[in-house]
Amino acid sequence: MWALAFFTLGNRTRALRGFPVFPRVAPGPGRARQPAPLRAAPSRPGSRPPRGGGRAITPRATAAVRVQPCAMAVSPEGTPAPPVETPPPPPPEAHTLEPGSDSGAGRLSFCTKVCYGIGGVPNQVASSAIAFYLQLFLLDVAQIPAAQVSLVLFGGKVSGAAADPLAGFFINRSRRTGSGRLMPWVLGCTPFIAVASFFLWFLPPFTSLRGLWYTALYCLFQALATFFQVPYTALTMLLSPNPRERDSATVYRMTLEMAGTLMGATVHGLIVSGAHGSHRCKETALPGQVAVSPNATRLYCIAATVVAVTYPVCSSLLCLGVKERPDASPRASGQGLSFLAGLCLTVRHPPYLKLVISFLFISAAVQVEQSYLVLFCTHASRLHDHVQSLVLTILVSAVLSTPMWEWVLQRFGKRMSAFGIFGMVPFAILLAAVPTAPVAYVVAFVSGVSIAVSLLLPWSMLPDVVDEFQLQHQHGPGLETIFYSSYVFFTKLSGAGALGISTLSLDFAGYESGACKQAEQVVVTLKVLIGAVPTCMILIGLCILMVSPAPKVPSRTSSRSLGRRTSYSLA
Repeated sequence: MWALAFFTLGNRTRALRGFPVFPRVAPGPGRARQPAPLRAAPSRPGSRPPRGGGRAITPRATAAVRVQPCAMAVSPEGTPAPPVETPPPPPPEAHTLEPGSDSGAGRLSFCTKVCYGIGGVPNQVASSAIAFYLQLFLLDVAQIPAAQVSLVLFGGKVSGAAADPLAGFFINRSRRTGSGRLMPWVLGCTPFIAVASFFLWFLPPFTSLRGLWYTALYCLFQALATFFQVPYTALTMLLSPNPRERDSATVYRMTLEMAGTLMGATVHGLIVSGAHGSHRCKETALPGQVAVSPNATRLYCIAATVVAVTYPVCSSLLCLGVKERPDASPRASGQGLSFLAGLCLTVRHPPYLKLVISFLFISAAVQVEQSYLVLFCTHASRLHDHVQSLVLTILVSAVLSTPMWEWVLQRFGKRMSAFGIFGMVPFAILLAAVPTAPVAYVVAFVSGVSIAVSLLLPWSMLPDVVDEFQLQHQHGPGLETIFYSSYVFFTKLSGAGALGISTLSLDFAGYESGACKQAEQVVVTLKVLIGAVPTCMILIGLCILMVSPAPKVPSRTSSRSLGRRTSYSLA
């Protein structure tokens, strides 16, 4: 107490005489605080400095002064010299989230991750139903000529491919609203895509313009599905600032999307299976068109309603359970480049060009195999009653084999994993030669395993290609978005060309829409499409992939310096 009183009295005395005042600093718990820099008291104009330095400081005041070091010197004349600047205390270290940190900042709840994953279910349900059953519906129920079906499939795929860069352009320039910048796009597309999905399976009363009707609807559906999927996948980066939480949310999304794929093919197939059973055509029926059964129209309308309802239900859960955070990331240096200018830079990178070309053939082969399996079982073999079971076998084996292929990628490398795609080749030829039920189930299982690695491998190799490009162009623009979007663009175009040309070949072979029994040329064409065409495409793609040099995987230090900020998935 006495020391505090003398310290306070000494400070008052020094303030009255124009000397600096020593602040009282109370040390915090566990550490001593740094003293604040001392400043001279302002002198009044016209005042004289004290003679002889003023009164003598008492011993008690001197003892109080020695409590803190003085930061001001005194000149011989007694005038206080300019204060000596003391360095400020070091600022506390900022808490940053490293990729491997366990910080609790930005942690997502289980409900948020599930609701985010549910948002991707509707597109997978609709896409799975379309991949397996749309072509059969257009040919046998809507009874559209094969040439017009070719136009429908080609136009829809091209529309979806063209919508990818447009969606990125418009969404990137949209303003943030109360619900975010990406969520309004998802919610705005929901009612329109649900209506388009329903009318895609609806049989109009007129017959002359059905080809144009389904072409317009399929193009509209593919464009709306792209405008729905692009902001939804981009929402991953705005869920949390913690990369580990974003990766966890991506796992939930992929798991629920696989469940949506299974649900779409299973539910849709179970509902419409009555429209394509063996009772539809009797053995004694003569070749020719068969009138469309009202039961088939009703079953497809029920299946279309189930698929369409998933859009508002899942979008509502996404909006209620997920909150979009503001995008605080800096703009990429290559954001000002147009799509064509960035595309010119990416296609000059040889590893990327060879990767894209190889998987153009492989993805086209997978799409042809999926699209013509149902037609082959219906018209080229006696497997009418096994269609739904075969489709389910393919999807279940693909889902169950995905963890195995992830382990193979880590253990044996990506080039070795590519040989898993080759497993589809001998079994596809075996199915075309021996179209029996046991062989068909074995082929379906092996095809699902090969399809899983064909979908997983390109998205595993693309980051290595992008890293190598960035290491070679360290001062160039960041073109990660263009790498991924251009790959999706070219993949959709290859699928459009493959499905369009293959369906057109059915028209040349004399396919008769709605007929119970097709000509022998059509049966041979279906066998070629299910066996020889995928085999040739897969072999060409694998040869290009194996001949091209593997991209150099950057070191851990280089990978951290790249700081890739994008996250993509197969839509």
